[in-house]
Amino acid sequence: MNLKSLTQPEIAQLLKDMQQPSFRAKQLYTWLHKGVRSYDEMANIPKPLRQQLQEKYPICPPEVVRKQESKKDGTIKYLWKLSDGNCVETVLMRYHYGNTVCISTEVGCAMGCAFCASTLGGLVRRLEPFEMLDQVLFTQIDSGLPVSHIVLMGIGEPLDNFDNVMRFLELVNSADGMNISMRHISLSTCGLVPKIDQLAEKKLQLTLSVSLHAPNDAIRNTIMPVNKAYPSQELIDACRRYYDATKRRISFEYAMIDGVNDSKENAQELIRRLKGLPAHFNLIPLNHVEESPHKPSSRKAVEAFQKTLEAAGITATVRRTLGGDIDASCGQLRRKYTKES
Repeated sequence: MNLKSLTQPEIAQLLKDMQQPSFRAKQLYTWLHKGVRSYDEMANIPKPLRQQLQEKYPICPPEVVRKQESKKDGTIKYLWKLSDGNCVETVLMRYHYGNTVCISTEVGCAMGCAFCASTLGGLVRRLEPFEMLDQVLFTQIDSGLPVSHIVLMGIGEPLDNFDNVMRFLELVNSADGMNISMRHISLSTCGLVPKIDQLAEKKLQLTLSVSLHAPNDAIRNTIMPVNKAYPSQELIDACRRYYDATKRRISFEYAMIDGVNDSKENAQELIRRLKGLPAHFNLIPLNHVEESPHKPSSRKAVEAFQKTLEAAGITATVRRTLGGDIDASCGQLRRKYTKES
């Protein structure tokens, strides 16, 4: 067990069982959420207790294996080695409204999307809450840049690791921790319908980003295996239920793939199917993955697609391409490192 995966009341109970005063819980919790790498850094915790905690609950901070910084836009990509030797990626992106960290939620991914490097090699294991929190903490510490926003869009499917992700959100939102507002957090899913309904029940004020990437089942089945389990109409219905429960507009991620999903007819079909659902479309120029035959749409095709959506009253933006010179696309750096190793 890692103490950083525990809430402050849970730490208080653990310390009570160790016959420690209750005020130590807040001290310990605060230190852990500052990103200390050792109990020895906790100046106001008695040395005997620090030694006892170290023996029972080692901190296990991640190690920077690779760090790449874009010369074009300042984006920083980290490859972290975890305590068991597995590696995950984190990306720090700079925007006018603040610095955003894109974190991984799993080592590898089981979803099998045809255009994504994260899923090559499959799922290795799910991350613990502290391993997600550490990505935010140590990216902030190493870069020296304050983090104000988080996106759960790195390696892995967040809703496939539901309980651990919910605990991470509770921890990172904590007033005595990093205190990052739920409204500054986006969670991306490829469409696990039962988990979307489960998330809706919690009524969190985060942004749900749904990786749609196709206007119909015929196309989506070829690029996203999850669609065979949860067809697109079931997914759209779940998005409507989510909006009804939370009143939070859905953000649809849409990777623009040349000759696959980028025609005017594709855009018009989306308009018909999403009628009445408050939504925003994030059009993503596809990143090249060596093992994938898919190519990015032309700029002309992306612009035409965007105009078609906007003419129907659907807000659509083209995602700004960041870190193109540093393997910033999801899963690329981890895969390259694994091959070299």
